[in-house]
Amino acid sequence: MGVPYDLATTGRSGSRYGPNGIRQASAQLRWEEKRWPWTFTLAEKLNVVDYGDLHFNVGNSESMMTSVESEAYKIFSADKILLTFGGDHFITLPLLRAAHKHHGKLALIHFDAHTDNDYGELSFDHGTMFHHAPREGLIDSDKTIQIGIRTAYNYSNHPFKVINAEQANNQSVDEIVRAIKETVGDTPVYLSFDIDCLDPAFAPGTGTPVSGGLTSNRVLQIIRALSGLNIVAMDLMEVAPAYDNAEITSLAGATIALEMLHIVANKK
Repeated sequence: MGVPYDLATTGRSGSRYGPNGIRQASAQLRWEEKRWPWTFTLAEKLNVVDYGDLHFNVGNSESMMTSVESEAYKIFSADKILLTFGGDHFITLPLLRAAHKHHGKLALIHFDAHTDNDYGELSFDHGTMFHHAPREGLIDSDKTIQIGIRTAYNYSNHPFKVINAEQANNQSVDEIVRAIKETVGDTPVYLSFDIDCLDPAFAPGTGTPVSGGLTSNRVLQIIRALSGLNIVAMDLMEVAPAYDNAEITSLAGATIALEMLHIVANKK
């Protein structure tokens, strides 16, 4: 499902074009029937339907919130797993509300350069979702882990486990995955990926790029190893194609999204 919205962006706008950019780049991934290193074709285990882009009143953030929560809940209540393309990361808040209605309190695996746990004065701000989510009872703070963080946050009073970018780059993939699995356990998991978790060398097309991030290869290895977790919803946010003239970011987003689908399929 696509949500072409970027009015909560605090840096460079343009992620409203992310869903279309990811879909177009995904055409480059169609030739490989069995995607390496998986030993099955996706269609053998998983039926995938593109729900299209949601409609909401342009310029009206409340309309977006209502539309996303309503449409996502239809999908969750049909016992389907939802993968959403943004758009800016604020979209994750109504998605979490919809997932919580069906699945109860969720564990969160969050890849990002920022914790998005700010308390902002603005009603719509893509740096505040994970301030609101635990206060609304949507996610369990003790079962939430953030990977790739490399911007300032309240180090002494932060509610979530953090594997910062330095640790995520220097620890082994096995160590990182072990920490993730120990944190979330068998709780229903929401997997949220902000493309700026990647270093700008691998994802220049985003609103708030931060140097010192993870490589595409490392991220793909971590995501592959999450197969087996109880993942009920996923998203891929903040792709802004206009800042990238070679579709590097859109291709990275499409590849990560395809890997997400494979870990869901591999559990079946």
